[in-house]
Amino acid sequence: MTTMGSMHGSDRPLSETYDVALLDLDGVVYVGHRPVPGAADALAKARAAGQRLAFVTNNASRTPGAVAALLGEVGVPATAADVVTSSQAAARLLAERLPAGSPVLVVGGTALRQAVRAAGLRPVSTRAERPLAVVQGFDPNLSYGLIAEGSQAVLDGALFVASNGDLTIPGGSGPPRPGNGALSQVIRAATGVAPIVTGKPERPLHQESILRTGAERPLVVGDRLDTDIEGAFKGGADSLLVFTGVTDPLAAVTAPLRHRPTYLAPDLSGLLHPHPAVRHGTCGGWTARWAGEQVELTGGGDPYDGLRALCAVAWRSEGPAVPEAVGAALAGLGL
Repeated sequence: MTTMGSMHGSDRPLSETYDVALLDLDGVVYVGHRPVPGAADALAKARAAGQRLAFVTNNASRTPGAVAALLGEVGVPATAADVVTSSQAAARLLAERLPAGSPVLVVGGTALRQAVRAAGLRPVSTRAERPLAVVQGFDPNLSYGLIAEGSQAVLDGALFVASNGDLTIPGGSGPPRPGNGALSQVIRAATGVAPIVTGKPERPLHQESILRTGAERPLVVGDRLDTDIEGAFKGGADSLLVFTGVTDPLAAVTAPLRHRPTYLAPDLSGLLHPHPAVRHGTCGGWTARWAGEQVELTGGGDPYDGLRALCAVAWRSEGPAVPEAVGAALAGLGL
């Protein structure tokens, strides 16, 4: 039973309550190529408790084997079978809609071509091969010529699929860089055809994760509200938001319904502990309540209990709470 859009408690550790953790990678397990402190240890303990782990990524430029190798470098043992990518979700969608062996024009790199071939389809690179579909995934070496071939094939009537719609990707130590969502807008602008998007937060990648893991009680774990948490919401799954990536506490408290996680934790250690429920605005030693147009927070103890209480009360408003209503209470938590 899911608890979408509401703060919830668990009397048992989440590693015992959910059979599979569907884990985002960047901002959760690692940041760039640097491990998130404590992530490897937390995941090892979750596995020891019987929870299976799947690593779910919108990144279409890496093969599952390459992702597994990167996980090994940051201390998290994994095989290619533990990895679920947006390329695989896109390839499955195409295989469900096209006859086996159909030509598919791949506007992307090797990882996307491999996923298309593994789904029983034939990756091609030119419009002259009369592709029945065009699939686009991020590739830092994407050429204008290949984009043009894809655009012309879409104008010919080919089905247009994009592995994900992320407008930006992390830029390492610099600003964000254009992502596949931005690149796919070139074909969209040239043809007037919007792609079917398979990556987070859309349902195909979540469904691919469920099919590949056989999860009966999945828990989506991520650091982004607009991909991980919204993807869980659309997929009807519970979610854990961690604060080791891009989302800060203010964004969580002011989140709209589709961006509200079931659980909050500072990091992946949140898989290993029970989560206190919020009752009548009280969680642990903290109590939150509306006082006019402000949310007041009183008490003390674990600041994340205070954040849980604050979220639960702020989310009761008719729409998302505005920052001015919760700013003072958040400042008192020191997060």
